[in-house]
Amino acid sequence: MTLRKEIQSSHAPKQEVPGFVLGLRSFVFFPEVALMFARPGRLRFPAVGFEWKSMKPQPRHFASVLFLVGASLLHAQAPATAPASTAATPAPPDWSLPGSATHKQVAPPADFHRPSTTITGAIGLFEGQSDVGSALVPGSASHDATAGTYTISSAGYNVWYTRDEFRYLWRKMSGDVSLAADISYPDPNGYGDRKAVLVIRQNLEDDAKTVVVAVHGAGMIHLADRPEKGIRMRDLEFRVGGRGSRPGGASPDSLVNVTARRIGLEKRGDSFALFVSLEGEPMTQYGPPIKVPFAEPFYVGIGFCSHLPVTVDTAVLSKVVLENSAGKVR
Repeated sequence: MTLRKEIQSSHAPKQEVPGFVLGLRSFVFFPEVALMFARPGRLRFPAVGFEWKSMKPQPRHFASVLFLVGASLLHAQAPATAPASTAATPAPPDWSLPGSATHKQVAPPADFHRPSTTITGAIGLFEGQSDVGSALVPGSASHDATAGTYTISSAGYNVWYTRDEFRYLWRKMSGDVSLAADISYPDPNGYGDRKAVLVIRQNLEDDAKTVVVAVHGAGMIHLADRPEKGIRMRDLEFRVGGRGSRPGGASPDSLVNVTARRIGLEKRGDSFALFVSLEGEPMTQYGPPIKVPFAEPFYVGIGFCSHLPVTVDTAVLSKVVLENSAGKVR
């Protein structure tokens, strides 16, 4: 380096090296030590207590200078540790925003799709899991075998209209099916239309033929289906309420939502039925069955959608029953 040559050349006998020369070269190569060389005839390294006042430097002084300048060079050339970066979440499209006082919820564009993201490997009763429709924020799931719980976290605009976004734990099956689970939401303040779901699905594409039973955050229960790929969903909805000093009521006359504790889905041939237990009583069929034919095999499983395109929420499904026959919902 030029600076090193300048200092080494000053080792010649009786050669004077004004401090401002060193200062200039230090400024070019080592800005952090430039001020140390700024005064002619005086060099200072306050951090290590070194000071040179003589205009005729001694070799031992220059050895110290070389050491300090070399250390400065290493410091200047060392790569800075980059701060951990988090990729920004893409802005959700306007159509995906939920309904509010200032925004009307609408269906996705007819040609809008995202490929689903699948994670292979068993999780409890299920063979795999997928972010159906790949919400803008990835979902996750865990299984506690001791507690018998599945904790599912997911963003997602909805499971509705012509396409879906939700975290789905699934198993491929054929024939008749009985599926049931207790539902709970750890955060009581989540969006009212979030939904924990029991799902039978033809495939993992976002617009697949599907049958869904769900408990919404605000308590609505429904049996819904998309009878063919890409068709808008339809449903039967049930809202249960009660009066008489129920928790949350302003008075004994207030009508208070009653949220089902447990839901079930039965497939018997091409017929599908919703079963409900409100407070732990034996499960009862709600409403008439619907008919949707599926090719075999199909996907059977549980899932959750926050109903918010970039906000992750969580549902816990427990005491899951999954039987390869009808009449076993319990």
